[in-house]
This record gives sequence, C-alpha cells and structure tokens, in this order.
Amino acid sequence: MDCKKSSNQKNCTCTYEPCPRKGVCCDCVSYHRQNGELPGCYFTPGAELTYDRSIENFLRTVKKD
Repeated sequence: MDCKKSSNQKNCTCTYEPCPRKGVCCDCVSYHRQNGELPGCYFTPGAELTYDRSIENFLRTVKKD
C-alpha cells in the first residue's frame, strides 16, 4: 500500500510543525499509541492547540453533558 503523504498533509490538522510524521498517518498513529496518546487529528481545533494528546484529554473534550 502506498502512502499518500502529499494528500494527507493537505488534510492534516496537527499544528506541531516540526513533526517528522506529518502526513504519514501510519507512523503518526503508531508513535502516539506507543506513548498512550491519540494523534492531533482526533481533537477539536482548540484542544489540538494544547498539544495534550492524552486519551483523558480527548475524552474531556468530546464529553457530552
């Protein structure tokens, strides 16, 4: 399977610019899983800007009251 890095980068919502995995979704997901996190694209724009990729933060930001 070919990586579609250039098209992935156009849709990537991660704002961490020095990230070497930007646009390489399989590497990004693998990296964050190893760290007990989720990729930035899972988060709302405001939550993504905090760079807190924890699962706990994700649940807090998507929790419906």
